[in-house]
Amino acid sequence: ALQHRGLLAFLLIVLEWTQPSLPSPLRPICDLRVLNHFIKEAQDAEAAMKLCSEGCTLSDSVIVPQTTVEFDVWEKKSALAKAQEVQSGLWLLQEAFNFLRTSVTNTALHSHIDNSVRNLLSVNAVLRSLNIQEFTPPASAAEIEGTWRVSTATELLQVHINFLRGKVRLILLDAQACQQDVS
Repeated sequence: ALQHRGLLAFLLIVLEWTQPSLPSPLRPICDLRVLNHFIKEAQDAEAAMKLCSEGCTLSDSVIVPQTTVEFDVWEKKSALAKAQEVQSGLWLLQEAFNFLRTSVTNTALHSHIDNSVRNLLSVNAVLRSLNIQEFTPPASAAEIEGTWRVSTATELLQVHINFLRGKVRLILLDAQACQQDVS
């Protein structure tokens, strides 16, 4: 049941968005409570990973996106550049989690890893629904700028949390479809 909460939350938002209902100041797809739910689940996964003592390591380092945001630099970027940065980061995280899934032998952690991947896919679906151009993955993660390597599962999960809290939140706040109409 826990595995499907993120998907359920996403589906409820899409259903509410597509159903005509009372006027609302923001489209439900822009509701940051869903992102906050994904962040909470990422924190739960990190807590479970920290408690793990056996079968929970990365067998090799993985490439992840930078999570730091220099707001003056971010604000000057085009919407397309922001979208590409976020989508490439989501792709890197998906690749890293898929690698983590093959490295971790502790089956209790598999549901957390699978849930993290599902949530990343849901975030991608939200971005597509906001008419943010689809990302075409490169042949190699090494082709993506603004990356670094982590060598532990806990570091990967911390990057995941910070990426959701930072760049994903910013792109949702900046999305044209999520802006309130000012009359």
